[in-house]
Amino acid sequence: MRIATWNVNSVRARVDRVVAWLERSDVDVLAVQETKCRDDQFPEEPLRAAGYEVAHHGLNQWNGVAVLSRVGLEDVRVGFPGQPGWGEGDEAEARALGARCGGVDVWSLYVPNGRALDDPHYAYKLEWLARLRDAGAAWLADDADAQVALCGDWNVAPTDEDVWDPAVFATSTHTSAPEREAFRAVVDAGYADVVRPHTPGPGTYTYWDYTQLRFPRREGMRIDFALCAPALAARVTGASIDRQERKGKGASDHAPVVVELG
Repeated sequence: MRIATWNVNSVRARVDRVVAWLERSDVDVLAVQETKCRDDQFPEEPLRAAGYEVAHHGLNQWNGVAVLSRVGLEDVRVGFPGQPGWGEGDEAEARALGARCGGVDVWSLYVPNGRALDDPHYAYKLEWLARLRDAGAAWLADDADAQVALCGDWNVAPTDEDVWDPAVFATSTHTSAPEREAFRAVVDAGYADVVRPHTPGPGTYTYWDYTQLRFPRREGMRIDFALCAPALAARVTGASIDRQERKGKGASDHAPVVVELG
């Protein structure tokens, strides 16, 4: 079984690339982030024609998450327990969607960006990660053998090796100590980064900004992850980052991350 995660940066603009990549990569389940559309705007038909069931949660032109599966799609959950909200009325954004696919609880997560260290959105990001950690820990407390994959764009580079130049980000988000501690808390709750052992650094990234020729200059960040519960992590036989998919006209600024399960 192959599970992948990919921030597509607008599914309507890139659905043809998504379909072509699914056919080429032979992935069974894909967690998608930043779909940037409402549920009624999501381009389901090409994906269904490719053999995938679709679950999507989108409220507007921002955020949006989906799970695509050709091995079954059951028990769809919008948001995790305790997920904080943002904005007027403190409503939950379209940032978390879970579904059971082939016996695995796959979560598509789009962690808040944080914007700036002194921005209220930064505090929201830390709270969001803390509540995710609590939810994840509770799932393992309920079932130590739970098959859970927390997949998505975490908007955190957990170590200096995960960013092309730590000095560039010294006073901005993604690499600050509180963000890294929040990420580490999820790992410490029992969820392993199953991709890193198979994609060693330095220079191994999942995201490259469109500006300043970041991609051809190999100036990227590793911010897209699949963190797996112990029972699922034990099944991992390999993982890869499809850097080739970041190339060419109309590419997302993120590359797909693939996990192989035995």
